[in-house]
Amino acid sequence: MSTTRATPADVVRHARRLWLKGERIHLASLSEELHIGRATLFRWIGNKDLLMGETLWSLYDSLRQDAIAQTSGHGVDYVVGVFRHINSVLLHSEPLRRFVHDDPEYALKILTSSRSTLHSRTVEANTRILEEQVAAGYIQPPMNLESLSYFMVRLAESCLYADIIGGREPRDEELEDACTAVRILLGGKA
Repeated sequence: MSTTRATPADVVRHARRLWLKGERIHLASLSEELHIGRATLFRWIGNKDLLMGETLWSLYDSLRQDAIAQTSGHGVDYVVGVFRHINSVLLHSEPLRRFVHDDPEYALKILTSSRSTLHSRTVEANTRILEEQVAAGYIQPPMNLESLSYFMVRLAESCLYADIIGGREPRDEELEDACTAVRILLGGKA
């Protein structure tokens, strides 16, 4: 009888399933369920914050790839379309809403902190899309691409987490306003 040993990817997949079901993620429980030692778990993923960042990135990256595949065109319309697709799905994501409402301070730390794995990777991925569009000659934004990407991510966060940042419910109308702002930041017309 062969036993399959868990891998770091298994840890993220298991944490992802728990998060999507709204269950709390405990490192001690994960190590037991996956039959690995706590020291191994910490060596693979670090602390809980890093695991949450990896878990949420795995979900975000999948959504980002879907948005890229499903958005046609190029240039400003393409970038805004990818932005709209991703953030519309996130705005209506029940697991994300639950995560934010269950522990707002922790959620903001994991989702928006500049030291967060998720935040930094989101900015990097967004920058790559902008770089591709610039390299193809489709856009010429009037600012540094890394700054533009950062501003786009912060605009999205202000819409997605309006309830805990600004005390008002996230709304589709505000996301559309954010899309208009992104269009303008890209050098397009409102």
